[in-house]
Amino acid sequence: MNVDDAVVAALVGLAQGVLEWLPVSSEGGVAILVTALTGSTPAVATQLALFVHAGTACSALAYYRTEVGTVLASLREWSPRTAFEDDTADLSFLALATLATGVTGLPALLVLETVVSELTGGAFVVLVGGLLVLTGLLQRFAAWVSLGTSETPDWLDAVLVGGLQGIAILPGISRSGTTVSALLLRGHEGESSLRLSFLLSIPAALGANAIVVLREGVPVVSPAAAAAALAVSAVAGYLTVGALVSLVRRVPFWAVCVGFGGLAMLGGGLLVV
Repeated sequence: MNVDDAVVAALVGLAQGVLEWLPVSSEGGVAILVTALTGSTPAVATQLALFVHAGTACSALAYYRTEVGTVLASLREWSPRTAFEDDTADLSFLALATLATGVTGLPALLVLETVVSELTGGAFVVLVGGLLVLTGLLQRFAAWVSLGTSETPDWLDAVLVGGLQGIAILPGISRSGTTVSALLLRGHEGESSLRLSFLLSIPAALGANAIVVLREGVPVVSPAAAAAALAVSAVAGYLTVGALVSLVRRVPFWAVCVGFGGLAMLGGGLLVV
């Protein structure tokens, strides 16, 4: 691994490890960073951004290890008749939502590849910024409106949240921001929404990583640098997730999304011109 690859790996891993927990688009932020550092096309930069999500999947797995153990233990009690009862509701939610993610995520990936391959660096930044603004507005709407109260997830939560998570493969759409907003709209309280969103990120992130590796191999950097990026993102993610989860409970990050998105659109527009 040469020095340049080492720098890219460290910065990309650090950015992914921190941004994944915020309701901003980690994929969009990492892709823009990769484009700036390496001069790669937006399509290749997006592939690396998807690849390093596996690092924060490991972070979430470690941070929520007790909850993951509880979910796995509920496999013994699960049956179709009791799928969304208290003891098996989380397991049923995660399984059905992951299936819904695949249904919407694979077509979204094809759209992403088609659109991004046609964009220049500046236009790509504008696209990411615009989608980030939309994410922020969705979060603001969720803060205003609630469609009732709910203590445990049901099948409609799973289909809705999983489908939105699949669409969030588009860079600029925050996976955590979108899924948490949907759960808040469905009446779940904040801490429960964060927990379900982050648990759901584990199979989705590992799946995205597997698709990239099987189709493209390791993009942009050497295999050693890619492994280093995964390690850095996992460590940074684990060290920051607790603090950031606490922060998200108090700070209106919808405003952060809109602000960052507007700046990205402005900067990208200047690059296009």
